[in-house]
Amino acid sequence: MSHRVLIPLDMEAPPRVPPGALTHRLGGATMGTSWSVQALAPRSVPRECIEAAITAQLQRVIDEMSTWQPDSVISVFNLAPAGSWHALPPAFCAVLDAAQTMAIDSDGAFDPTVGPLVDVWGFGPGSAPLKEGLRLPDAALLQATRARCGWQRIEFDRAAGKIRQPGGLTLDFSGIAKGHAVDLVAQALREAGCVSWLAEVGGELSGWGVKEDGQPYWVALERPPQDPGAGMTVALHGLAVATSGDYRRYFDHQGRRYAHTLDPRTGEPVRHALASVTVLHRQCMVADALATVLTVMGESAGLAFARQRGIAALFIASQEEGYRETLTPALAAMLE
Repeated sequence: MSHRVLIPLDMEAPPRVPPGALTHRLGGATMGTSWSVQALAPRSVPRECIEAAITAQLQRVIDEMSTWQPDSVISVFNLAPAGSWHALPPAFCAVLDAAQTMAIDSDGAFDPTVGPLVDVWGFGPGSAPLKEGLRLPDAALLQATRARCGWQRIEFDRAAGKIRQPGGLTLDFSGIAKGHAVDLVAQALREAGCVSWLAEVGGELSGWGVKEDGQPYWVALERPPQDPGAGMTVALHGLAVATSGDYRRYFDHQGRRYAHTLDPRTGEPVRHALASVTVLHRQCMVADALATVLTVMGESAGLAFARQRGIAALFIASQEEGYRETLTPALAAMLE
C-alpha cells in the first residue's frame, strides 16, 4: 500500500456481503482501450448475466458517442447538413448537458466541439499522428479550424431532447465519454444484483462497497511514470477517480512535448508544467471532465477553480529537480 491513505468523507456504510458471495473478475477491449471489473455478487447472479450487462452498456456508449464509428449517433450528427434537427438518446442528452455545463463554468477550458482541432494535431480518428520532421499546424490553419469550433454554436433543445446542426459543427466527447462509460457500468452492476465492485475503463475508475474479506477497494492514485514521490491510495467506496496526464498520448517535436490535451481557447496543446491532474468525485463522468478542465487551466488557475468549488484534486507539476505535488483542501481533508 502507498505511504498515504485517503478515506472518503461522509462515507456511507457499505452493504453487507451475503454469505457465499462470489468474486467475478472480468475484462476486455472497448472504445480503443480496455475495461476491467471486479465485482462481488450472490451465487444466484450468473457471471454471464453480469458480463452481458457490462458489455451492453459499453456498446451503448460506442453506438452513441464514438467518433471512430461512422454510424454512431455523434458521427451521423457531425456529418449532417446545416439546419437539420436530430433526436438524441437520453444518455447522449445527459452527457451533452454535462459537457455544456462544464464549458460554461470553465469559460471554455472544456469544449465538446474541439474535434476538428484534435484532428489537426494528429490525435483524432481522421488524422495521422504528427511526428518529428513533419510540419506543425500554422496560424492560418488553426484560425480556420477554430472558426468551426465553439461550444456557443451548439443549439440544444433540452426539453425536446434534440440538437440542431448549424453547419460544420463537430461534437467530440473524448474528454467525458470514458467517465460516462464507467458510470453506466457501475449502474449495470448494481442493477444486475452485485453488492460491491471496482469498475474501470481506460484508467478511469469507480468503486462501491467492500471485497469478500471486508476490505474496501484500495486504488493507488496515478502518477507520472518517472515520479518517485510517495504515492496515495484511496478507499474507493462511493467515489470515482479520473486522471489527465501529458504522458499518455503525445508526440515530441524539436525538443518539445505536444500532449493530446488541447486548450480550446488557443487551439493548441497545453503549454505549462502540469504533468498530471487527478480528480475524485462521486460521478466518474464529472471527474473525467474536471481532470481535463484543470489540466487545460494550468496549475495556478486550476487550483483556484478547484478550491472555489470544493473539488478533490491532486496536481503534479514538472520542475527541474523532479515533480511538485499540490493537494486541494477537499483532497487533503481525506488524508487519514
